[in-house]
Amino acid sequence: MTAIVRIDDEVVGVEDFVKILKLTGQFQGLIEQLVRDKLTVRAAKRQGIVVTPDEIQERADQFRRVQGLHRAADTNHYFDALGITLDDFEAFITDSLYQEKMMEKVCSDSAVEEYFKLHSPRFDSIEVSHIVLDTEDKAKEMISYLEEEPDSFAEMAREHSIADTREHGGVIGKVLRGSLKTDVEAKVFNADVGDLLGPFPSPDGEFYEIFAVNAKHPATLDEDTATEVRRLLREEWLAARAQEHIIETH
Repeated sequence: MTAIVRIDDEVVGVEDFVKILKLTGQFQGLIEQLVRDKLTVRAAKRQGIVVTPDEIQERADQFRRVQGLHRAADTNHYFDALGITLDDFEAFITDSLYQEKMMEKVCSDSAVEEYFKLHSPRFDSIEVSHIVLDTEDKAKEMISYLEEEPDSFAEMAREHSIADTREHGGVIGKVLRGSLKTDVEAKVFNADVGDLLGPFPSPDGEFYEIFAVNAKHPATLDEDTATEVRRLLREEWLAARAQEHIIETH
């Protein structure tokens, strides 16, 4: 058994460590990230992306500066303590650069703009507030009251809502499509500013939710939207790459 750590006479080995990761739910996430990284490196190499020795050296120097490894001897001691060779370190740096360059290509400005043009309705956003109540009768009474007194929504949220947002007058803020439950989202995004919607029951019927539409924002390719587009491009690209290989977890 390969030991990771020793506590007096007790040795914790690699197999023990893996079991702990699995039992704590951390194993799958680490494996998924490892697979993503490997698939990205493979794709980068297939597409002829080049990582130069100068780039590797620059990134290695940056790593050493961050770690405070100012002398060659310091670096050697650092990796000896980790049980990592300089070849291991260079391979790690090289793969990191392949991953970055591949993602820069996948998530380029032109790719972001094209994706946004094809899916712009997906990035429409609205500003909403809500009131959450614990019975349907209370929710219906609240709707009736708010229809007569729409300007009292924030006050009613503070006084009666059981959601954490009550302290802010029920304000949820800006949300994108996909942020709300499917049945609720369709109605909320099709509503006009000032509309009241609901009450919508929770799946277990334990609470009922009322929404107010405060503002609507047609999709624009601002910084937040571009960040979300890059995330989607990355996830869709990785999912496509995973379909090209046989991946087994042991």
